[in-house]
Amino acid sequence: MKLLGISRGALLAGLIGAGAMGSLVMGPQLLQADARPITVQAPAGAPVSFADLIEQVSPAVVSVNVVSEQEVSDLSELERFFDRFRNGPAPEGQEDEDEGPTREARSLGSGFFISGDGYIVTNNHVIEGATQIEVVLEDGRELEAELVGADAATDLAVLKVDESGTFPHVSFGNSSALRRGDWVVAVGNPFGLGGTATAGIVSAVGEPGDRGRSSTYTDYLQIDAAINRGNSGGPTFDLYGQVVGVNTAIYSPTGGSVGIGFAITSDQAKMITDVLIEKGKVSRGWLGVTIQDVTEDMAEARGLVSAEGAIVADLAAKGPAKASGIQRGDIIVEVNGTKVSDATSTTRVVGALLAGSKNDFVVLRDGGRVNVSVTVGERPDDLDTSFSTGDNDRPDSESDSQEAPLGLVLSELDGDVRDDMDMDADEPGMIIVDLERDSPLREIGLRPGMVILDVNGKPLTSVEVLEDEISATLNRGRDKVLMAVRSGQRTLFVTVDIAETE
Repeated sequence: MKLLGISRGALLAGLIGAGAMGSLVMGPQLLQADARPITVQAPAGAPVSFADLIEQVSPAVVSVNVVSEQEVSDLSELERFFDRFRNGPAPEGQEDEDEGPTREARSLGSGFFISGDGYIVTNNHVIEGATQIEVVLEDGRELEAELVGADAATDLAVLKVDESGTFPHVSFGNSSALRRGDWVVAVGNPFGLGGTATAGIVSAVGEPGDRGRSSTYTDYLQIDAAINRGNSGGPTFDLYGQVVGVNTAIYSPTGGSVGIGFAITSDQAKMITDVLIEKGKVSRGWLGVTIQDVTEDMAEARGLVSAEGAIVADLAAKGPAKASGIQRGDIIVEVNGTKVSDATSTTRVVGALLAGSKNDFVVLRDGGRVNVSVTVGERPDDLDTSFSTGDNDRPDSESDSQEAPLGLVLSELDGDVRDDMDMDADEPGMIIVDLERDSPLREIGLRPGMVILDVNGKPLTSVEVLEDEISATLNRGRDKVLMAVRSGQRTLFVTVDIAETE
């Protein structure tokens, strides 16, 4: 089970106590004549016991036992001695100094059958790096399983047992119909204790932009049914025995359940597992950009009415966006007629596009809306091949440095800096040589060695450009400018408060 590191206490006992004490309150109470207390009718069909439900669905739930090889690069001298003692010296000619020792590692998770012919859903992190996968059924049978496909972006994987037969299985339900307070039941293999069932309610439903309950491609259900290490990949059921979530993570300072667990929604899980069964992997559309949310400060600096869309901070040299004419500083607001509100929603919309398809994007540029046709590519498995990071080095020579507003000392770029930062030979910008201690740029994280590429969309070719843009911004009644800054081999946008600029 993934651990995410924070917790929020459940106060059920406190609520019951508060209700009991309510009848003992004495003294005058001032109420409006038409005021009425909130009354809630007891929900119809609230279960006295979950036993029948659990008995029926449990045969479809399995324990997933995984064997993998892990490199051991930091053995102590004592461990090295015993390794040599057990294994003896390597045969002559077979020594390999580059390959460190490895050890067999075993891990446990959960899963569930979604078809009678043996397809099983679990988490990607449960089977990642596996050399052997075994599933244990409720009746004790141990079956070998093969990996059909996995998707790290949503943490889902599909297995298939080697043995033929007809297996008890469950189906995906409609997670979009869930509401806070709906009953849910989790069944799985916590700490290797197979067949464990816990019950609770839906505590919250994530949505795009909810940083605590969503990721790039997934919105999570938050549930208070206890889940622990080993529950990963197991199902969360509604009262109809349908899978409404796949357990994947918990918030916990201790490693155990504190009543805050997260499950991938069944709507998402069904879509991904169908693709994995058919194709073995999920191919996502790729635009070849890095993007940021448009903040209120950015919107103010750009003169926008609202902070919506995703601003393009960087473009891959050979990516689809650059080839189509999208530019750094463009704000993506629509894709094929669908409005996008932030970087997350933009990434999801683009990720759902077919690689090689032509799509219509609308971007905000120079105060207007621009239509751009983009043929998206396929998202690389390793995005670092397209975008890499580097360290910032302070320039060795300050001979041509110039003082600038905002406590800056700037210098023109030379060929070595451009090469180190993976910049085009003719790309404008000036490198920060020094920065006063009280500079507003220092407060937002800028440091010597970073390069300012443009200010409010104006290429920074000289100190005069910065001076002129600050004056123009103040004359327009604004007190913030938007800068594109190169840090290592990444570009990001920052807003700078210029209200106190002289």
